[in-house]
Amino acid sequence: MNEQLLVCKQAATLHKHALDSVGKSLAQKVQNDGKISGEAFNCIQIQSMQIARALAEQAALETMIEYAEQAGEFEQQLSVMYASQAIVDFAKLMLYDLDSVHTASIPEVRDLFFAADKLNAGLTTEAWASIGKAILERDRDLSGTYALEDVHSQFKEMFAKFSDSVIAPLAEETHRKDKLISNDVLKQLAELGVFGISIPEEYGGCFSDHTVMVIATEELSRGSLGAGGSVLTRPEICAKALLAGGTEEQKKHWLPLIASGEKMVCVAVTEPNTGSDVARVAVTATKTESGYLLNGEKTWATFAGRAEILCLLARTGSPDSGHKGLSLFIVEKPYDPANTDEYSFRHHQSNGGVIEGRAIPTIGYRGMHSFAVSFDNYFIPTENLIGEEGKGFYLQMQGFAGGRIQTAARAIGVMEAAFRSAVSYVKSRSLFGQPLADFTLTQYKLAQMAAKIQASRQLAYRVARLMDNHKGSTEASLVKLLACKDAEWVTREAMQLHGGMGYSEEYAVSRYFLDARVLSIFEGAEEVLALQVITRPYLQQFITN
Repeated sequence: MNEQLLVCKQAATLHKHALDSVGKSLAQKVQNDGKISGEAFNCIQIQSMQIARALAEQAALETMIEYAEQAGEFEQQLSVMYASQAIVDFAKLMLYDLDSVHTASIPEVRDLFFAADKLNAGLTTEAWASIGKAILERDRDLSGTYALEDVHSQFKEMFAKFSDSVIAPLAEETHRKDKLISNDVLKQLAELGVFGISIPEEYGGCFSDHTVMVIATEELSRGSLGAGGSVLTRPEICAKALLAGGTEEQKKHWLPLIASGEKMVCVAVTEPNTGSDVARVAVTATKTESGYLLNGEKTWATFAGRAEILCLLARTGSPDSGHKGLSLFIVEKPYDPANTDEYSFRHHQSNGGVIEGRAIPTIGYRGMHSFAVSFDNYFIPTENLIGEEGKGFYLQMQGFAGGRIQTAARAIGVMEAAFRSAVSYVKSRSLFGQPLADFTLTQYKLAQMAAKIQASRQLAYRVARLMDNHKGSTEASLVKLLACKDAEWVTREAMQLHGGMGYSEEYAVSRYFLDARVLSIFEGAEEVLALQVITRPYLQQFITN
């Protein structure tokens, strides 16, 4: 093990202790009678965002250190640079932005500063550029080997081949013409088994391994975000909710239909006036003698036009019952393959109920269409209630954990696509009589991109292994926060390396840039995820303990 990697390992421990010191100090400032005061917590929103990012980078740097210990020389150098940069950046944050919490006198914090100084000495432009040069000389695995077991490598090869041969050739036309993913492609995806990855074999699933799910999502997203990797997300979320709260009869009925691709799925949670504040869902499901009547409007219901199943969260309790008044339903709607209108639908039930939807125009993430969907006394039979009334919020959150690691995998796929495009482009272009690939700045950017991609990828694999053991919910939020934000930077820099051509529609990199922007918004907006899902529970543990 080289000396810098050893220093990184020691500094990673100091990083955790220093971050916990910040957490303890802030927890004391916002606690009131053993709980976090909402008013006080709102006053530290900026610090909370910084802490959430620091927690994500801490998890990533620890993972990259583990990765370095089992991979080759290139991967070790890449990992050391990523970990060093993360530790140095956190030390700067401690020194300049979080000094108000008075932690500088704590021994672990002082030791972190010393370690950061030592690591910073190795973060030279020459060191970064040497990684960039190595990337330009590599034939494959441009951001480093994937460090997968043989069985997972075989799945990766299978999904990569399908993405390159089926998804990628359709991606540009799908994006430019805002087309819907075809039934033929959906059929091929079903035959590949992607809809049953997270469903046990006893219910018609295929693999039931979260690492396979991450690999499949990344590779298909590399071909197309909207018409590739994102198709997996909705079945994943719905299946997780059914597995967590559904009756045995419901599992046996619905899960095989989802796993086989016979029924396409949409998740309908977000509403026009609630956004990521799921507890304020207002669409109502009013009890009747034989079921429920659904009224209200959902928005950003992706794939609602094509789907035959809506996994829908609705209010069965009083308006002031908060998250305890929410229930989760399987809402059926017909799909007519003969209908050529991809952008709107309307269906009348025999009892007079109506479901109606219209597609929302978007700048990217095309291939599935996101809908605003309204319900007017739309009937749901009692047997379509998942679990018990009032348990919908909890079931939805369990589903979202899988959705978040999938979103991270989608971000990794988009980053990888943009990165490969950038490497290919700079090899073919010259500027001022010099190959673009020979510029130190180009090499520096490529190295930074590779480090961010591999950090998110390896952390996603780690979270997948945790989720196989029914853990990792917090870590899924961390990798989602990290990967989605970094995807914006990576695709932006890839676009920049293309120069003016990056802004044209002649090159796919402009699509990657547009697609990356949505990732920090859905499956929990970045700010809500950072503040409420990551930092608030993190601070609460110091109050409780």
